[in-house]
Amino acid sequence: MSEAPLALVTGGCRRLGAALAARLARAGWALALNAHGAVEPEPELAEVLRETGVTWRAFPADLGDPQAVDALLPAVTAAFGRVPTLLVNNASRFEFDTPESATGEALLGHYAVNAAAPALLCRALAASGARGALVVNILDQRIAEPNGDQFSYTLSKLALASLTPILARHFAPRLRVNAIAPGLTMPTADYDEGQLARLADAMPLDRLPEAADIADALAYLVGARAVTGQTIYVDGGAHLCRYERDFVFLGKDGN
Repeated sequence: MSEAPLALVTGGCRRLGAALAARLARAGWALALNAHGAVEPEPELAEVLRETGVTWRAFPADLGDPQAVDALLPAVTAAFGRVPTLLVNNASRFEFDTPESATGEALLGHYAVNAAAPALLCRALAASGARGALVVNILDQRIAEPNGDQFSYTLSKLALASLTPILARHFAPRLRVNAIAPGLTMPTADYDEGQLARLADAMPLDRLPEAADIADALAYLVGARAVTGQTIYVDGGAHLCRYERDFVFLGKDGN
């Protein structure tokens, strides 16, 4: 009986990362789940892990620390006895700032987690001897028509978007490197129900994406062996439009 394929999912214990990890678990993948601090999968993912019985392990690491990033892939390889064949760079630092309020610490901190860490992990995977492995960078639809909200976050995601074709070109044929750019997928408590309905109506497809839609894109890329250097927008068509503010400010009563 062959071993299950192994995936490393950064930020894989909660929210979108947990949804992606759950889809991989249902497809039979063994999972290395990274989180910033104590690793405890959120309840829905924990239930899927129990139901599927897949092998998984937790790997806490601060991706803002280059030494912790350098140690992550060797730790995963040592724990499982093999190198991952899928790396999902999902972990993100996300804070609100603007071009006026952004600090040097925020700019560098977001870049470290959202762009530098994925680049270093991709390089480490290529250097590990893996061939035919896949890297999927999780972006954001805002990269198509960026505005000034979440300025440090947006700049770091733009960097990761540009890194995707660079790394795809540089590491082919050892690795395929692709990206998924979700729209507003898992709203926080900052949104109310009426606002979400109005935002959905404002999308070209009259709908917001769900986590399952992002997971569908990941499943496609896993099997798309002739695809590299591509970004798939899963956003209800939001990238086709220009929004002057972040979604959290739009669709409210009177806006």
